[in-house]
Amino acid sequence: MTWCRVLGLLSGTSMDGVDVAAAELRLDGDTVELRPLGASVLRYPGVLHEKLLAVLPSARNGAAEQCGAEDLCQLDTYVGQQFAAAARLGVELAGGRADLVASLGQTLYHWVQGSGRVRGTLQIGQPAWIAEATGLPVVSDLRARDVASGGQGAPLAGVFDALWLADEPGTTVALNIGGIANITVVGGRCPLAYDTGPGNALIDLAARRVTGVPQDTDGRIAATGTVHPQLLEELRADAYYRRPAPKSTGKEYFNADYLTRALDKLHDEVSAGDLLATLTELTARTIADACRTEQAAKVVASGGGVRNPVLLAALRRRLDVPLVVSDELGMPADSKEAFLTALLGFLTWHGITGNTPGTTGATVPRVLGSITPGSGALRLPEPATEQPKRLRLQLA
Repeated sequence: MTWCRVLGLLSGTSMDGVDVAAAELRLDGDTVELRPLGASVLRYPGVLHEKLLAVLPSARNGAAEQCGAEDLCQLDTYVGQQFAAAARLGVELAGGRADLVASLGQTLYHWVQGSGRVRGTLQIGQPAWIAEATGLPVVSDLRARDVASGGQGAPLAGVFDALWLADEPGTTVALNIGGIANITVVGGRCPLAYDTGPGNALIDLAARRVTGVPQDTDGRIAATGTVHPQLLEELRADAYYRRPAPKSTGKEYFNADYLTRALDKLHDEVSAGDLLATLTELTARTIADACRTEQAAKVVASGGGVRNPVLLAALRRRLDVPLVVSDELGMPADSKEAFLTALLGFLTWHGITGNTPGTTGATVPRVLGSITPGSGALRLPEPATEQPKRLRLQLA
């Protein structure tokens, strides 16, 4: 099969911008070959970032702040235009030519019932703007079909990790630390992927309260404090951590109101340093607990959280197995999810299923997403006849 040049776009739960990656992919028998061409981030304008944060459930303090149809239409358009700009940047990364764009959009809401069943998921970022800006076909809305077939719709990283780490010995856990942390278990008792709980979400909220900047850069604030035992115990008691996998969550659960309720139960004030140290420890412990439960022999970490040395050190203290950052295996930690998105689009374009039932909980594998035509007639390639079993990185 000839190489297909694909752009992958997404914005994570931090809602701070659009990650874009350009890659060439092709099928060689049962192997997907992926050649990274470049990656970048296009930050949201400050006003748009604030508007997105304002419609999160934790920001709704009254009817006047509810997200109505007009607000949702405007956000879908503004985010779509920002994704379109990111796609144009991706075309530059790809050397001026691409065949396909894949977009995971911006998750605005993930509807999880109390039992843990996902009833719906909403990603915005109208793909028509991307198609119009680039003239390329766009694969989007990649989560909804998995939900409709009984899955969690997240994390979709399971398909990438299962292929990429297929030849690793023993049980390897692929970890992504974004706003929410998630793991994929490769080589274990059964295929499995799930959200372990908050990654940077609560840390970012606390940092915003303390400094006005929604990030504890390099863990500097956490490094000044010590873990508050009562607060950590209160947070770790959350029933989410004991819920069986597969499971998924988001900022509609781990949000500002959640943190406020936990702090209100304490009998003393918590300093800024102690608060950030405690939330950093919470993320490390809940991830380590999940890795231990899955009998990990090695952990391969990616996502923005690996750039926080305090968090990474706390995680290494809690794990009793080696932890490596994905960069060491050739996959940039900061852009892995954008390359995942490119892979998902490539699979859909070639008629290959993009979810693994054992990971998301879907009852059957499905070809994911919807396709928006580019400037010309939509011409799909012949569907692949073989399901891929591994992914090989072709590095320069």
